[in-house]
Amino acid sequence: MRAHRSSRRLRTAVACLTGSALLAASVTAVAVAAEAPSVAPHREASRPIFSAPVAPDVSPPMSALTAAGGQRTVSTARILNERGAPGAGGAATSPSADAALQTSAPALAVGPTIANFEGVSNQDNFTLFGGRVNPPDPIGDVGPNHYVEMTNLAYQVFDKSGTPLIPATPIGALWAGFAVNDCTEGSGDPVVLYDQLTGRWLLSQFTTSGLDDPTKPFWNCVAISTTGDPTGTYFRYAFKTENFQYFPDYPKYGVWTDSYVLTTREFGPTVEYGIGVYALEKNKMVNGQPARVVSYFLDGNAPDMLPLVGDGLLPADIDGMTKPREDSAIPIVGTQDDGGGYGATSDALNVWDLRVKWRSTPTSSLTLATQLPVAAFDSQFPCAPTARDCLPQPGITDPNQYLDVLSYRQRPTWRLAYRSFKGVESLVTAQSVEASPGQAGMRWYEVRRGSAGTYAVAQQSTYAPADGVHRWMGSIAQDKKGNMALGYSVVNGVDVYPGIRYTGRSAAAPLGTMNLAEGTIINGSGVQTTTNSRWGDYTSMNVDPSDDCTFWYVNEYYTAAGQASSPAGWQTRIASFRLPGC
Repeated sequence: MRAHRSSRRLRTAVACLTGSALLAASVTAVAVAAEAPSVAPHREASRPIFSAPVAPDVSPPMSALTAAGGQRTVSTARILNERGAPGAGGAATSPSADAALQTSAPALAVGPTIANFEGVSNQDNFTLFGGRVNPPDPIGDVGPNHYVEMTNLAYQVFDKSGTPLIPATPIGALWAGFAVNDCTEGSGDPVVLYDQLTGRWLLSQFTTSGLDDPTKPFWNCVAISTTGDPTGTYFRYAFKTENFQYFPDYPKYGVWTDSYVLTTREFGPTVEYGIGVYALEKNKMVNGQPARVVSYFLDGNAPDMLPLVGDGLLPADIDGMTKPREDSAIPIVGTQDDGGGYGATSDALNVWDLRVKWRSTPTSSLTLATQLPVAAFDSQFPCAPTARDCLPQPGITDPNQYLDVLSYRQRPTWRLAYRSFKGVESLVTAQSVEASPGQAGMRWYEVRRGSAGTYAVAQQSTYAPADGVHRWMGSIAQDKKGNMALGYSVVNGVDVYPGIRYTGRSAAAPLGTMNLAEGTIINGSGVQTTTNSRWGDYTSMNVDPSDDCTFWYVNEYYTAAGQASSPAGWQTRIASFRLPGC
């Protein structure tokens, strides 16, 4: 693994490459009226910049790309240490007691898993690259007939029973023969989305070669399937960052009506930092035509901007077939913690409105729509010896090998799931927090947008049953009935090995409660022993477009065999389930 120049103050290489190496308690529900007024000043982003992608083309079928294999070298199979925003790791105030804490363990049964099968593993990386990487950043999505998963640094296509339709393949192979050669490397931070509005798949990764060569730009590489078959051909694009020297960390995408929206955390050569917001011209991309992109940069070095963008913003990603009202803004959401050291004076959700019209002369705007107060929460988990060494594992006595809770990153975790319910627009998202002293939990939110375009927190809660189990790195979504499913990682220091569980709430349940009992996707039987402590930066909860009821979730876990294979012998698991009433 090549280390990046320290003078660039960017993330250093930390890939782990080895040779084979029942309790009842009260629930505090917090609800806000459906159309609360804005409490934040009107704030405009930087001016929009319109540009075009470089050298769009059509790929060979995925079967041929699998054979091509891309660039398979250990030097390109690198996972970078996530750099923080200005103030990251700085002074934080005393922790706040969580004001929306659910410590009860519900008794109403949640739906059992339907499909439940193995996904990509770090052993696949060893087979493909001759080494292993950490973290995996597992992500996936479901279509009418397929499930597509991506991790660092491979992707795979399955049918819905879990039968692999292509083997695990290097992400870079998807761009084999593409004019932008950097896209063929294994760089990571992938995203996969199924766009049910057009019946197409979006697969992506960023590039990292500019970290070693300052004359090279950074790219977001995007592939759009030419049909609804993810094993077929793809229209391929590469979009440059607004400032070509700014590295687009943590790219996150959302499907909207006429745009694919992308947000990034961007770092310059020295101390520059901010959030990139991009809209890609979707209608052109699904037809393989030259597509325009509009970009913004929200400067995180501006003291009044940093609390509003934190460590990242999430773009809305549509579930279901009901589209938003014509010309409605695209919501983009972040979180802030007044104890987090970034200058925030309150705990809040920050909601931005992005507008784009793809005319012959396109127009766009990005504005801070509102700042929504939320129930107090604490993002600063007591970790030591470093900010990543947080969650104990069974049999692990060295705190350097504890797992990263990543709660200190002031951002919601993937996804910001949007759904329109007969005129009621609802957005749900979640983040890891310190629910009670020394215990991780999942804070989740539902935000609604009213007919006048104003936003309000409809409900929120921190799910953390008082059983000593840490729950973190979650993802949330809603089915067509408004039932919510929340998936997450679990661990404790005694007898719960890193595994995967889920819970949910019925649409008619009291506000601010997960009223369905916890389900298990898979129990772990091993631990992670690498001292980099990385536990993926995101997981993915999605809804099956075939029935708009079935949830699909992907996350990482450990087995004893995986532990024996490597200090970072992670595996991933993909499962589906339905909640009662859908």
